[in-house]
Formats: sequence, structure tokens, C-alpha cells
Amino acid sequence: MTSPSTGRALPETERTRHRRLREQGSLDRAALDAVLAAGFLCHLGVVVDGTPMVVPTVYGADGGTLYFHGSVASRSLVASPGATVCVTVTHVDGLVLARSVFEHGVNYRSAMVYGTPRPVTDPEEKLAGLRCLTEQAAPGQWDYARRPSRKELAATALLALSLDEASVKIRTGPPDDGDGADAELGLWAGVLPLHTAWGPLEPDPALPADLAPPAHLADRAASPAGRPGA
Repeated sequence: MTSPSTGRALPETERTRHRRLREQGSLDRAALDAVLAAGFLCHLGVVVDGTPMVVPTVYGADGGTLYFHGSVASRSLVASPGATVCVTVTHVDGLVLARSVFEHGVNYRSAMVYGTPRPVTDPEEKLAGLRCLTEQAAPGQWDYARRPSRKELAATALLALSLDEASVKIRTGPPDDGDGADAELGLWAGVLPLHTAWGPLEPDPALPADLAPPAHLADRAASPAGRPGA
């Protein structure tokens, strides 16, 4: 993912202003880039035929643009041109277990992106956008697998969304009740970390027995550093 200059601030709008837990909020573009780079699955909030829907889909971020599969959003855009969508990406890093249930929480990194997506129709940009999605999920796979045909490109709905209106929230650290009255209860408190890791590769049963996996997949499956959400 191409990263904009460090320290660049995102504009604050009515939708991105942090009204609750402001200390966890950020309008730092570098923080947004980091959250997006750590994943490949987002949730797309869109209104279809008057009904709100939240759809999981894959994405790829490239500079100031978020590319994602969006057949549902494409239908909505046809019916209501200019409709706003909300795309969210969240990584859970652990449970924050306090001395009281009220103070329990979650360590997480989350981004919300608002805007009006545009259908990607130019064949060259569509190829570049699909490459972005593929490489974000499985780096090296675009150059290994067969590229999409013209027919497959025409059948694929790809949307592009500007990252100009977005916000980030991040929580880290222990519970907040260590210096309160509940600290005298003598109860354990702390964080239960959550780590997501890739498992061993599972070959297609139809493969020849002597066909080895490509290095970019074998190395990632064997390395904890390659875990999603890292």
C-alpha cells in the first residue's frame, strides 16, 4: 500500500468527529494507513431498496483510494446515485478484563471511511484495483495465478472510495480501574491478548501429489509475522 506523508491530518467532519471516548480517537492519516494495511476484510454499510445492509467484503488500499468488491453497493448506486456508504475495518487485539464488569473493554484498532463510491469501469484501473485487493490479502499471488479475462473483468463489480473522510479509534493498555476503589477488591485484572495466525496450507485434493506450494504462500503459512491483523 502506498502511504501518504507521515503526520498528515484527516479533515474533521460531522461524521468523523469523535464524540465518545475522544482519547481513543485519531484523525492522523498515518494511523488510518496502518489500520487498513493490517487487514483485508471490511464491512460495507449501504442502503439497498430502503433497507440498511452491512456486508463483509475484501478490500485493498492504495494511496488515497480504497478498492473493494461491491455488487450490493453497485445496485444501490444505480438506484440512488450519490448515496453515501460507510466502510469499517476492525482488528481485535485483546479483552480488557477489569475488576468490575462495568470497566471491561476491548483493545482494538478500528477505522471508519465515509463517502460516495464510484464504480471502476476503466479496464486498466479495474486490473490495478483487483491487483491491490489480491496483494493485500496474499502478497505475491497476483503474479502467480492467472489474471482475470475480459469476460471475468466485465462480470466483476469493483468500487473505489476516497479516503478523504475517515477516522480511527485505537485502544491499548490495561484496565482503567487500577487506581480506583475496586483496586482494593483483591481481584485479578489485566488483558487477555488475541492473536490471529495463518495455519498450515491445505492443498486442493485435485492437485498432483508432487506439486509444491509457491514460496510466498509457504513462507507466510510458516511465519507468525505473517498473521493477519499484525
